[in-house]
Amino acid sequence: MSTTDTRAQAIIDWLTSTLKLSIINFEIASSDASFRRYFRVTHTQGQHIIMDAPPEKENTEAFIRIAQLFKSANINVPAIYQQDLAQGFLLLDDFGCHCFLDKLNPDNATDLYSSAFKTLQRLQTTPSLSKSQLPCYDEALLNRELDIFYDWFLAEYLNLSIPENIKKTLNQILITSALDQSQVCVHRDFHSRNLMFLPDNSPGIIDFQDAVIGPITYDLVSLLRDCYISWPEESVMTWMAAYFQQINKLGLINTDLTTFTRWFDLMGLQRHLKAIGIFSRLYLRDNKPTYLADIPRTLEYVSHICNKYPELSEFNHFLLHSILPAYNNKK
Repeated sequence: MSTTDTRAQAIIDWLTSTLKLSIINFEIASSDASFRRYFRVTHTQGQHIIMDAPPEKENTEAFIRIAQLFKSANINVPAIYQQDLAQGFLLLDDFGCHCFLDKLNPDNATDLYSSAFKTLQRLQTTPSLSKSQLPCYDEALLNRELDIFYDWFLAEYLNLSIPENIKKTLNQILITSALDQSQVCVHRDFHSRNLMFLPDNSPGIIDFQDAVIGPITYDLVSLLRDCYISWPEESVMTWMAAYFQQINKLGLINTDLTTFTRWFDLMGLQRHLKAIGIFSRLYLRDNKPTYLADIPRTLEYVSHICNKYPELSEFNHFLLHSILPAYNNKK
């Protein structure tokens, strides 16, 4: 921790002066793709995580509200013990150091994803969540997210512009597919870095403050076509079909596996385009270059889906002949 880190010093003052904790150790635990940071504090009464969320940048109230909502649905989110909204500090349960990404391997992936499926079912089936007045993942939001790809990856990072007719067709295909789906509670970042591996009641769920009501395949494709780890397509399809069977029995959907697979694929394409734009923005605007390493894997997902669906042929041509050459020259 830098001696000029004024927010970290403010956290220490809050812990010692306001909460009256005797600190044994205080260290950075992690940071994420937002302006939030997390510190781990060990003190004479135990160990906790402190969320540092600058109030001018982050909506801490949304985190608290959705944490309460998820907890009521028996979803394992961190308990909030103390809060200072004016400064943007929360004292939370410590879910440890190991997320699913640290633990996943070919031998345990099916078991770990099965445990994640149980949480996902609770997210999608608990009536209080679907009636919670969370924001809707509507056409406007889907458009704004796709613009992140056009603005930050194409225009800012590659100095490319997409022809308007290709953009319009792509947006229409992806947004129509998303809005055609059953609408449920969506975590919106349900991937291996946000699922914490715990000895009991695993996974612990973090980074849920952007939850919405949206397409039923969104969290599933976030999990199985993860920007941070990839699996053979046969495994992805097997896991996806298993989850389809589970929610079909629960009456969550009224469609066949072929349609569900198309929803899953196109939802993944929308998400992966957005993610590539976010990774570029993190580098260009926020000076976080490490996320650039995740673009090749995410582009592979994009290429795979564009090759799979004839209606994406115009965008696929632009991808093959403009985007990928420009990107390869950039690397």
